[in-house]
Amino acid sequence: MKNVLKAIARGIVKGAIYIYCKVVYRFKVIGKENIPKEGAVIICGNHRSFLDPPLIEVTCGRYARFLAKEELTKSKFLAFLGFIFDAILVKRDSKEVKALKESLQTLKNGDCLALFPEGTRNGLAKGEEVKDGAAFFALRSGANVVPCGISGGRKEHKRLTVKYGKPLDFSQYKGSKDKEIIDKVTKEIMGSIIELTK
Repeated sequence: MKNVLKAIARGIVKGAIYIYCKVVYRFKVIGKENIPKEGAVIICGNHRSFLDPPLIEVTCGRYARFLAKEELTKSKFLAFLGFIFDAILVKRDSKEVKALKESLQTLKNGDCLALFPEGTRNGLAKGEEVKDGAAFFALRSGANVVPCGISGGRKEHKRLTVKYGKPLDFSQYKGSKDKEIIDKVTKEIMGSIIELTK
């Protein structure tokens, strides 16, 4: 019963977010066909604002579980969103075993995992080092990575665009723990995301 109520709440909230973004930002989605309709997949996007996770949720066409920082729970509203969307909470700059296991299990179940390699809002602009979590999950699970670039939505260009790129296949490196390989995969993922924001 609890899961049924959560699913209903999720549907209502997704509908409300979709309408809000459509009216306020007149957003358009490009490349949605690049997201596999079933099977494990990792969606990685650039992180500009609090709207990014909801935007991916309402445009990707999949049930997506987000990796989100634990501080999310300090806000009742964000904690509610995290609850109904089954967010996987992690401590900042921590590779918490529970969160890692839950994320890998999500992919093992054939579901969609979503995260932001920047690790924080506008991470690249702040000079933050890109996190290797996406590469880690891709190499451990063998799941394809779908890059996502979110652009617009600003005063100078109010129309918001969510663009999904072709899936990136790193299965040839599956199981690798080599730092050079992890860094290479991380760089390719982030490069694809940046390209999609242009």
